Amino acid sequence: MKPSSINLVPDDLLASHKRKLYAEEIVSSEELQLIEKIKNLVSEKNISLISHYYTDNKIQKLTEEVNGCVSDSLQMAKFGKDSKSDILVVSGVKFMGETAKILSPNKKVYMPTLDATCSLDLGCPVNEFKKFCEHHPDREIVVYANTSAEVKAISDWVVTSSIALDVIDHLDSEGKKIIWGPDKHLGRYIQQKTKADMVLWDGACVVHEEFKHEGLKSLMQLHEDAKVLVHPESPHSVIDLADCVGSTSQIIDYANNSPARKFIVATDKGIFYQLIKNNPDKEFYEAPTAGDGATCNSCSRCPWMGMNSLENLYDAVSNQGNEINLEDEIIDKAQISLNRMVNF
Repeated sequence: MKPSSINLVPDDLLASHKRKLYAEEIVSSEELQLIEKIKNLVSEKNISLISHYYTDNKIQKLTEEVNGCVSDSLQMAKFGKDSKSDILVVSGVKFMGETAKILSPNKKVYMPTLDATCSLDLGCPVNEFKKFCEHHPDREIVVYANTSAEVKAISDWVVTSSIALDVIDHLDSEGKKIIWGPDKHLGRYIQQKTKADMVLWDGACVVHEEFKHEGLKSLMQLHEDAKVLVHPESPHSVIDLADCVGSTSQIIDYANNSPARKFIVATDKGIFYQLIKNNPDKEFYEAPTAGDGATCNSCSRCPWMGMNSLENLYDAVSNQGNEINLEDEIIDKAQISLNRMVNF
């Protein structure tokens, strides 16, 4: 008899968590032909491919094979800015393409789809956020990269999860009070770590908010030797169980350098391609999205990241549709906060 205090993971869910996830996927002959066509067009047109860690395995692998960039949003921004190519094709969600355009206004920036957005972006409309900020005129406005170009344009700083702690700590050391938006879980984590005076916007990521404390505890009991890697967009009760709290790149670095052989990972499952490719002798398990309050709107997979495919990537590099276009005034204003991020 199991102790009644343990909230067990359901059998069918447990089976999926126990299954080791492999980076290699079956690629059809049609997909192979499409991949070769994309490679040829990238070479002919001198296109830089830039893809996020959460995109499909095949897109990540293809991007690597043409010497593009597969990374977190901070490195994506830097790569696009430094690229010698005049054409950037960004696989990810829309704010990433907008960021590339803001930092490289003279380059053409395209995406496989312009419909791939982000719950954090959607949950922080510029007019509402502007009113929120106007109630706190004495505070520095710091926004997460997962926001629209318009929100970035009214902000003092843009940060990614990889530098957020350092930036807030820096601003706090200067005696500045802060407005933080839009992710409340990341904001609360930063606030606890830095003790900074922060007012938080009420936003959340549909992927990371699904990770559950009790389900994770149960999985940890099944794998007592596993390290727990958690993205700070997760609820604080999940963060409290982590051995490593960090951005996508920090999670990958931790797994690469840790002597541990097993890891439970609480972030978008797109990251498993990099984790397993870099550590073929280690095992990685999805953190549970089941338990009290679960809706399974995402089940550890961003629905918008999943809209990027080889087919629409081919369209982007061949027809060069889905171009990111922004008003000059928005670009000029947003460059100030974004360049602070890149140069920090």
